[in-house]
Amino acid sequence: MSVSTLKPSDDVIEYLAAHEKKSMLRFITCGSVDDGKSTLIGRLLYDSKLLYDDQISALESDTKKHGTQGEKIDFALLVDGLAAEREQGITIDVAYRFFSTEKRKFIVADTPGHEQYTRNMATGASTADLAVILVDARKGVLTQTRRHSYIVSLLGIRHVVVAINKMDLVDYSESTFDRIEADYRAFAKDLGFESITCIPMSALEGVNITKQSSETGWYQGCALLPYLETVKVRGRLEEKPFRLPVQWVNRPNLDFRGFSGTVASGVVKPGDEIVVLPSAKRSKVKSIVTHDGELAEARPDMAVTLTLEDEIDISRGDIICAGKAPAEQTDQFAAHLLWMGEDALYPGRQYLLKTANRTIPATVTELKHKVNVNTLEHMSGKTMELNEVGFCNFNLAQPIAFDPYKDNPKTGSFILIDRRTNATIGVGMIDFSLRRAKNVHWQDLDVNKTVRASAKHQKPCVLWFTGLSGSGKSTVANLVEKRLHDMGRHTYTLDGDNVRHGLNKDLGFTDADRVENIRRVGETARLMVDAGLIVLVSFISPFQSERRMARDVVEDGEFVEVYISTPLEVCEQRDVKGLYARARRGEIKNFTGIDSDYEAPENAELDLNTAEMSAADAATRIVDYLEKNGYLAG
Repeated sequence: MSVSTLKPSDDVIEYLAAHEKKSMLRFITCGSVDDGKSTLIGRLLYDSKLLYDDQISALESDTKKHGTQGEKIDFALLVDGLAAEREQGITIDVAYRFFSTEKRKFIVADTPGHEQYTRNMATGASTADLAVILVDARKGVLTQTRRHSYIVSLLGIRHVVVAINKMDLVDYSESTFDRIEADYRAFAKDLGFESITCIPMSALEGVNITKQSSETGWYQGCALLPYLETVKVRGRLEEKPFRLPVQWVNRPNLDFRGFSGTVASGVVKPGDEIVVLPSAKRSKVKSIVTHDGELAEARPDMAVTLTLEDEIDISRGDIICAGKAPAEQTDQFAAHLLWMGEDALYPGRQYLLKTANRTIPATVTELKHKVNVNTLEHMSGKTMELNEVGFCNFNLAQPIAFDPYKDNPKTGSFILIDRRTNATIGVGMIDFSLRRAKNVHWQDLDVNKTVRASAKHQKPCVLWFTGLSGSGKSTVANLVEKRLHDMGRHTYTLDGDNVRHGLNKDLGFTDADRVENIRRVGETARLMVDAGLIVLVSFISPFQSERRMARDVVEDGEFVEVYISTPLEVCEQRDVKGLYARARRGEIKNFTGIDSDYEAPENAELDLNTAEMSAADAATRIVDYLEKNGYLAG
């Protein structure tokens, strides 16, 4: 018989059709390190007869090389795939596994327990419907158990299984189980979970994994797998209003114009009314196009191209929404933030905020509070460190379209990116727009910056002097202002010491205070530029990110960075105020160049070393630069 004559039987076709219609459950395993997460998944797959013979043979072979369970099969090796994981016996990366039973399909994410890999755990939880939180019966509820529980609650997971594991090591003690269950429920009572199911088990021995076991005869609840097969989780994304973040304007020729992206939520069909944000233009869906042809409808996670009945302007970064239920828009909002950066978060520092389809500058304007993961109490603080959770106010350079995270995780979540390293340093969940942002609008004035500058016969700008203490910033800035004054120009100098007597007298010299110091001065300088002035700003301003922030608040060409690059040893020799000597003796803390870093400019418009030239010569160079580039024209 030739292969072409083989046809699947009706039974096979019917089976495959039934398999396609099964519901899908995404869940994670999490908890403290070495609580048995990987072992649980491995045992679940093994006892469910979901492993092929070659996988079992490989597992037995790997157990002999890397196993940590003596003669017993080490089921954790099924999901711990990295060499470092096998060497150390821990999970580092997130491992995803798909499996299916007669009742349901599953995708499970095995997430790491170590505190330093909390960011990986949050990644796995971001797409899950349920969390299996493991607790070592010998240790009880630990800090990392609480931290993971709080994070999964923030990420919208409403169903939790508390797998009290390694019961074999406490002789399947009912009192131990009851104590741990009581401890966990007391901690989690305010986390908003819809259900908490506690199961005593031994992942290594297979107790209460796929069926109830005699070892825990006192337990009358369900085993893990039957529970996972029947639990009802949150509403599906199909039930949410339609959202399509536009990733690409598809224009292969003059006869076709479509808008491509992945459906974030809802269902759309030809003929449905849509509204595009931020423009608020409306139209109707003409067709849903894919590589394989047109569709009758599109659902979440489907990559499609929509064509519309009307020619309206849509760009990458816009969101196509259901006409009767558009998303909100705001440039200021409150959000919960999980900090993932090795360096601390500082309110006032500018980061990049990335949503489903846009990346824009953003600033944490206020850290409202941090959360103690052990007690869930709110704590005050000026900064956030690695793995801390806080509630913050954000200000964006441009408005975004969003839904509150509790209503739609796909359009209510974001990540923060470090502008210098391009590393992901935070993940956030939007709570609500700050209502005052909707009511505050920029007021157009007839007498504007151009008119003011024209009257002064100059082009306004910020001359930003940066360098170490004693480098000569203030001396040079003073000389430059005197020369500009003699030329009839309109100027003002913002000096670091002087400003701290008034505007910034409430700030100290910690890194967080330095960031806020420069933020305020940058905003003040922007207002003075709007007044048509040439503003001279003389501040150490040690961080590149804050100098960049000050540059970004004015228009292109209005910021001139002047790096007074005098070396540290020369600055110390001058030490006019005796500050370096006191810092060396430990009498002054957080002193730039001694126990606080200075990040030198990489592309300053002017680089002047006053160890090699006089202050007067440096001032001449700056005035010449201003004349050459048209700032003194008129």
